[in-house]
Amino acid sequence: MLYTLIGNSSTPFAICQCAWFPWKLHNRASSSQVASHSRAAAAAAANSFMDSLTELAAVGGENLPAKYIHPDGINGGKDPFLLPFIDIPVIDVGHFTTPSTDTGKELEKLRAALSSYGCLLMGHPLFQIINHGVESLLLDKVRTVFKQFLALPKEQKLECWTEGFQGYGSDPLVTDVMVHDWSHRLRLITCPEEMRQMKYWPENPKNFKEVLHEYSTKLQVLHDVMLKAMAKSLKLDESVFLRMIGEPVIMSARFNFYPPCPRPDQVLGLKPHSDGTVITFLLQDKEVEGLQVLKDGQWFRVPVIPDALVLNAGEHLEIMSNGEFKSPIHRAVVNSERKRISLAAPSIPHDGNEIEPVEGLVSEERPRLFRKMKYNGRTHLRYYQSGRRVVDDARI
Repeated sequence: MLYTLIGNSSTPFAICQCAWFPWKLHNRASSSQVASHSRAAAAAAANSFMDSLTELAAVGGENLPAKYIHPDGINGGKDPFLLPFIDIPVIDVGHFTTPSTDTGKELEKLRAALSSYGCLLMGHPLFQIINHGVESLLLDKVRTVFKQFLALPKEQKLECWTEGFQGYGSDPLVTDVMVHDWSHRLRLITCPEEMRQMKYWPENPKNFKEVLHEYSTKLQVLHDVMLKAMAKSLKLDESVFLRMIGEPVIMSARFNFYPPCPRPDQVLGLKPHSDGTVITFLLQDKEVEGLQVLKDGQWFRVPVIPDALVLNAGEHLEIMSNGEFKSPIHRAVVNSERKRISLAAPSIPHDGNEIEPVEGLVSEERPRLFRKMKYNGRTHLRYYQSGRRVVDDARI
């Protein structure tokens, strides 16, 4: 879902560095004073975040906090759950892990799922994968440990709070006038292991780390299987996408929490966006839907298949495939009575890697659509909040 896009380096990290810089430049305070100030500011920010979570969870009636309300409403002011379901493809990954006489047909189906819907500006559906190698029991464990984390006392959740990339918090806004998302998240880098910041991994529930480690290890294998299958579907060398993004694969886990809202026609859990990733795996809530996708200018609900994973191409895969694959525009809506969770697991290129259309997909018949871009994983939030897309800025 919302991680990295290419652009300038004005990011939450850069903002924090600018805020700290005057202390270093003018040396107006001792290191102990600075540390004390930082701790106090962090504590205030953490408590403000938890208060906002309580605000979302406890709100009732018609009086929603103004900062969450979209002035024009959602879905024309109508209940977004009255929209029709979309019939999206279901891909059987077993044909890619154990080749059979039907593998070729499944590769064709995969290519069609990634490329055949709508036009670029109007959005494209996602697809779901089954027989992906992640057991149903493990999927349920992943959902359960996050629900158990959410049920912890405020003090324990605050141990994982952060204003940075990893940890428990909310996506900061680019400007004060932008509308807040009706959600909070726990975001952690999972692969490679040396990039993990374990101080943000919850100590409770006790099996959280074990469950997430097992899940992320299986997704790492599945990630390579799917990117190789995507390359094969285009008649390319199977490792062409993996080489461009760099190895080992970089993946993260973003647990999303959407409290109930009495006016789902006025707020969004996540704004419309396409993912600034290579690919993204999404584990949906088993009981409460909320994912919606844009196709031909219309929003559709995405059905829940309990043991399936939703998979969509990110914008960087769209660039590497020279537009053969499309990155779908999607959003998350909220339920009026029930809370909802989900877990997005995206992959991203290594910082500094050059992303461009791969050889074999550029010809006189199909000219290059995107310029070469050096990947920088620090500016997605600004793109997301302002409604911009990397593929639009990269287009020739």
